[in-house]
Amino acid sequence: MTQMMTSFTRNDLTFDVIDQGPREGEVVVLLHGWPQLNTCWNEVMAGLNASGYRTIAPNQRGFALGASPKNRYAYRMSELVADISALIDEVGQSVHLVGHDWGAAIAWAAAMEHPDKIRTLTAISVPHPSAFVKAMPKGQIKDSWYMAVFNLPGLPERVLSNPQRARLALQVKAKMPAEAFENYLRDFAGVPARMRTCFGYYRALPFSSPKTLRKVTVPTTYIWSDNDVALSRVGAEMCADYVTADYRFEVVAGASHWLPDEQPKEVARIIEERVRG
Repeated sequence: MTQMMTSFTRNDLTFDVIDQGPREGEVVVLLHGWPQLNTCWNEVMAGLNASGYRTIAPNQRGFALGASPKNRYAYRMSELVADISALIDEVGQSVHLVGHDWGAAIAWAAAMEHPDKIRTLTAISVPHPSAFVKAMPKGQIKDSWYMAVFNLPGLPERVLSNPQRARLALQVKAKMPAEAFENYLRDFAGVPARMRTCFGYYRALPFSSPKTLRKVTVPTTYIWSDNDVALSRVGAEMCADYVTADYRFEVVAGASHWLPDEQPKEVARIIEERVRG
C-alpha cells in the first residue's frame, strides 16, 4: 500500500494515524506511550522522513476517540497487539516497529507474536516483560507503585484531571518536559473521554497472556535513559537475555523517561542505525 493513510479499522474500532514521508520508503511504525498521543513522535518522524523512511504513527486503543471501549478487558495485551497486527496488514508489508513506554510493551509483545510482520524492533524505556518482572524484587517494584494506584477506581482520574495535581505527578515527579505536559493538559485533562478509558491499560494487566514472556527473535535495539524515574537499570540490563537475534543496548545519559520529546534527534539516530543494520 503506497497511498497515504489517515486511519485504519479493526472490528468496530477506528484508529487515526499520522502517515508521512516518502511513499516508497521502508515503513517505520511508531507506538506512543502513556499518557501521550501519536504527536509525541513529530520530531522523531521528521528526522526519519528526511532519511527516506515512511513513518506511520497510530493513536492507539483508548487514545483514539474512535477506538475507546469502556470495558477494561478490552485493553488486555492480546487486543493491543491485534490492533497493531491489523495496522501492519493494512500497510501491506513487514515494518520496522518502534515503541515508547506502553508502546514499547506492545511492541515487545507484537515482535513475539508476529515476527514475520516485523523486520526490526526498537523499544524505548520499557524493557522486555520478563526482564521487567524479574527486576521487581531487585528494586523495580518501588518505582512501579503507581501501577497499583492506577487500578483504584476513580482516584487516578480525579488526580490527573486536575492541572495542579497532574503537574506535580507528571512534570515535577516524572520530569515530563514542559511542552509535553501542556499537550497532556490539552489532550487528556481537557478530554474526559480519554481520561475515562486510558487507565484500561493498567486495569487489564491481570488478564495479560503468558505469550508475552517469550523471547524475541527479530533484530532489536533497547533504549534506556539513566534519569528515568520509572524504569530501573536492573531491568534494562536484563533485556539482552530475552532477544535471540542481533541485540543492542543504548543508554541516553542524563535524559528522563520522555525520550521522544526530550531527545528526538538521538532517538531518530538510534532507530535509523537499527533499521539500516
